[in-house]
Amino acid sequence: MKVIVTVVEKIISEAHIDIPHGLNKLAIKQHIVDRYNTGVMSTDMNIFQVDFESISARIVREQSDGKSA
Repeated sequence: MKVIVTVVEKIISEAHIDIPHGLNKLAIKQHIVDRYNTGVMSTDMNIFQVDFESISARIVREQSDGKSA
């Protein structure tokens, strides 16, 4: 019997980055978004916490020739 198991987890990552001095709130937000969108921040991200959300399983019917459906 074959079963497809799906696990859903929420992963919380944390990055410690330097922000230039003198930026207002909007500029800080834009700086962070720009770093994230360009992929620069992804190298700084460390997994901080993983929360289990759910797990489910679905039985896959096997055809008579032994192949999965």
